[in-house]
Amino acid sequence: MNWDWFIYFAVLSVVLWTAGSWNAFKGSQSKACVFTIAGLLVFGTFIGLLWASLERPPLRTMGETRLWYSFFLPLAGLITYVRWKYKWILCFSTILSVVFICVNLLKPEIHNKALMPALQSPWFAPHVIIYMFAYAMLGASAIMGIYLLWIKKTGCDVKEMALCDNMVYVGLSFMTLGMLTGALWAKEAWGHYWSWDPKETWAAVTWFSYLTYIHMRLGIQGREKSSLYILLLSFIFLQMCWWGINYLPSAQGSSIHTYNMN
Repeated sequence: MNWDWFIYFAVLSVVLWTAGSWNAFKGSQSKACVFTIAGLLVFGTFIGLLWASLERPPLRTMGETRLWYSFFLPLAGLITYVRWKYKWILCFSTILSVVFICVNLLKPEIHNKALMPALQSPWFAPHVIIYMFAYAMLGASAIMGIYLLWIKKTGCDVKEMALCDNMVYVGLSFMTLGMLTGALWAKEAWGHYWSWDPKETWAAVTWFSYLTYIHMRLGIQGREKSSLYILLLSFIFLQMCWWGINYLPSAQGSSIHTYNMN
């Protein structure tokens, strides 16, 4: 399996996810789930075949991690739709996934290279996969935050804020698990659990920012809009942690976490 096949798997997946979104709007939950799951199976098949072709997890480069984000976004949308019955969430998660798919088509950044020794740890794959799912759930919460702040005109009701809260709870839980597996990986690969590398620093900033959102929601009543702004700021921090650090002068040549694009 080589990268040239990606467009065919991607198009078929997007068609199935779009069909799932359409059926969600039409009120057919069973068909929405079937189409969305079928799209996930198609996209997941490509990731599995690419994994076998590369003879390593496709997790090394930004292009490869975007594959996982494109996969986990519809999965997060499906979980949210099934659990809380929001019809539009499948549509938004599909649109976001398409954005990342298009970026990968224009700039794949997929390399048939063996992993460097530090990335051969058994903790590497679960660490990144867990983080990608956390990012997808927190991305879905950010979409909900944007909807409540600037699209919906009648204010935030309790049910909708609870949806944001629940997605953040799930996302932050997986982020915490990702940080723990990352610490174990770092100990095995570099001899220490934490070194305040630029990516680790931004990971800590992101984690505390989402924790701030949770504390505001649990401890301060009547500040829904302020909480949502914190939620969106946290998502900006998350983007900085994920890919923004690659462009920081402080990370060039010194960060052990910046992706090697060569």
